[in-house]
Amino acid sequence: MECIHVNAAELQPPRPNQSVYRDDCTQCFDSIDDPAGLDVCLYCFNGGCAGERNHALLHYEGLTHPLVLNIKRTRRKLNRDEPPQKISKLAIAAETEADRYDTVTQVKCYACKIDDVDRTSGQLAAVVDGIMKANTFARQAEVEAWEQEVTPCEHTLCLEQEAPRQIQSQGHCSMCDLKGNLWLCLQCGNLGCGRAQFGGAGGNSHGLAHADSTNHPVAVKLGSITSEGTADIYCYSCNEERVDTELTAHLAHWGIDIAGREKTEKSMTELQIEQNLRWEFSMTTEDGKELKPLFGKGFTGLKNLGNSCYLASILQCLLSLPVFEHRYHQPNDTPPASQSPAEDLETQLRKLADGLLSGRYSHPDTDVIASEYSPEIPHQKGLAPAMLKHLIGRGHEEFSTMRQQDAFELLLHLFKQITRSGHPPPLQDPVKAFQFVMEQRLQCLSCKKVRYRSDEQDNISIPVPVRRKAKKPEAHQTPQADKSIKNDDFESVTLEECLDIFTSVEVVELTCPSCGSKDGFSKRMAFKTFPELLAVNARRFEIVNWVPTKLDIPVIVGDAPFALDTYKSLGHQNHEELLPEDISTAAMPSFIPNEGALGQLEQMGFSRVRCEKALHATGNSDADAAMNWLFAHMEDPDIDAPVDLGRSTSGGNATTADPEKIEMLGNMGFSPPQARKALKETSGDVERAVDWLFNHPDDQGDFEVEGRSTDAPAMSQEKEVPGSDKSPANFQLASIVCHKGNSIHAGHYVAFIRKEIPNDTADAWVLFNDEKVVKAVDVDEMKKFAYVYFFKHL
Repeated sequence: MECIHVNAAELQPPRPNQSVYRDDCTQCFDSIDDPAGLDVCLYCFNGGCAGERNHALLHYEGLTHPLVLNIKRTRRKLNRDEPPQKISKLAIAAETEADRYDTVTQVKCYACKIDDVDRTSGQLAAVVDGIMKANTFARQAEVEAWEQEVTPCEHTLCLEQEAPRQIQSQGHCSMCDLKGNLWLCLQCGNLGCGRAQFGGAGGNSHGLAHADSTNHPVAVKLGSITSEGTADIYCYSCNEERVDTELTAHLAHWGIDIAGREKTEKSMTELQIEQNLRWEFSMTTEDGKELKPLFGKGFTGLKNLGNSCYLASILQCLLSLPVFEHRYHQPNDTPPASQSPAEDLETQLRKLADGLLSGRYSHPDTDVIASEYSPEIPHQKGLAPAMLKHLIGRGHEEFSTMRQQDAFELLLHLFKQITRSGHPPPLQDPVKAFQFVMEQRLQCLSCKKVRYRSDEQDNISIPVPVRRKAKKPEAHQTPQADKSIKNDDFESVTLEECLDIFTSVEVVELTCPSCGSKDGFSKRMAFKTFPELLAVNARRFEIVNWVPTKLDIPVIVGDAPFALDTYKSLGHQNHEELLPEDISTAAMPSFIPNEGALGQLEQMGFSRVRCEKALHATGNSDADAAMNWLFAHMEDPDIDAPVDLGRSTSGGNATTADPEKIEMLGNMGFSPPQARKALKETSGDVERAVDWLFNHPDDQGDFEVEGRSTDAPAMSQEKEVPGSDKSPANFQLASIVCHKGNSIHAGHYVAFIRKEIPNDTADAWVLFNDEKVVKAVDVDEMKKFAYVYFFKHL
């Protein structure tokens, strides 16, 4: 019997930019390595498992795409009687997938019930060949994983070289005897050594010293030049790696012919990769033995997709929480109906929950066999959440790249994505478990009248006080050594002390609308309600040369429950006189910049107007988010125009919003009241309005239309206040995300989660380090330096 579908007009080879899902199923983590293999749709190239779950059959039944290419892959067994060959040079092995695996393919037709369709018939040959040659979705992510977006700058584009001459000090730095890590000034031809590099390459920063003294910003690393015309270019003025579009001519000016050049040193990207890969958390016991891997339900690791540990650590913490497990782990339910499962956030979150919690994929990697040359205990392969990572980052300026990111910023971004993804009854938004209300109390220092304001939040970011230990200078200590920052340079602080500072009273400069005094107001933030789950970010940063630098300040957090009742707002008291609403509405600002964040931004050199505008656009809580907003909006024509903070006595932001802009935001999924308010808050700027909406997801919007109040939905009038105001408010640490490295945008993230381990009598801490999952040691030490804490309300 012949298949009648082989000549269908819809059968076309995949286009170069079209995703081909031939690694794993789009609805679970079953893959081509499983016994039944993977069925790749010949029409849309969706990948569906062909085993007991048979998501490929569900795809056929939903879209009526009958023809699939079944792919099965088995690992070739290699017998190694000798230790692996030592790496003697920097190279990329030419080993291909065909060298490592045996792959079997066959075409099947679900409609005709034929399991081995002749692949040479009809249109099949070209389609099958295109599928097997195309980069898979996961491979596309891996190819991009270590690429950086390096661009030219004004200094490379406008480089003016001095008269050509013989380069002095051939072979070594002009200021010392170093012969490696040499940088050539493209403007004058000076040779200077670079900074000391990770991995042992020496450097005394004489290239930087030359740039500072001569104002010659652009240099090239000699050992990185290739015959293809590529090299490491660094601009000291921009303090960034750059591209020189005229590098060949600029090098020829100094007598360097690149035609025969061979790269002899690692590039900066390679050094950064090496540094990221070598960040290690302790995987051994005190006596030096490898920690025993854990396997089973809830003990599944996530493969590093390239600088994706920030994502893996946050996902592990969230999926360990019962509220997220109940929402997304639905093993007995049919997957959501979607024409493009890989592009559906609900499907990908369920896929992840099944992968992490079912235990189906948590077993030792059978490709790794312990021997005298590789004594480590085999860990699991880990799951690769490439589809979810793509969805989370799609359209985002930072998370769409493969660079390392801030794990806490990712958490907040993920909260917004999950809340907006929709939760049809009886399903509930799990982010609600993190939501609570903070109450702000303002009191005039002169007339003592007060005003209260409530703000819904889903996290807090607490300041960590910096107290350096007094050190006695040693006789042999150099000025350079004195600048180094070590873990023991700082005194430890308690979590309670950080919370005390977070809820402490501060004075803000405001004119009282009631008595007219300019003495200012006292301001205090406190909890009005408490969440089921509390996400806490510990801000351990100091501004050094305008750059936020991470400080390893120990914060003492115990495993025992602790109470937050002392940080609860008392609310309006009978003896307190409130500021009149009619007066306060006209004269009091509706937006008061966060003084702590404002101070940090002003210390970095930004004007107060720009700082206020950035805080207003990013939720008024985080200096880092505001700083990133400023860098992204430096070229805005109105960047220096004072932001309307609601001080106008003629109605503030009562300007009517443009209906076309409201419709434009409506097409993005925002309601008309939300769009109206966002446009009013941002002076009608659509781009800034989108930023404002993402930073105020719980704001119901503005129901005023041309001076009339529309009938707001009943739910907005009766909106349930998130969190609980009941006492006692006892919390206990559930998990932490830890980071190693001087910057949150580099280094390595891992998660420590409190879990029940089979055969253990009490809860223990488990370390999730990418694909490695082990029972943790030295947890008390790691808790001191956690970046994100997750507490549960008991």
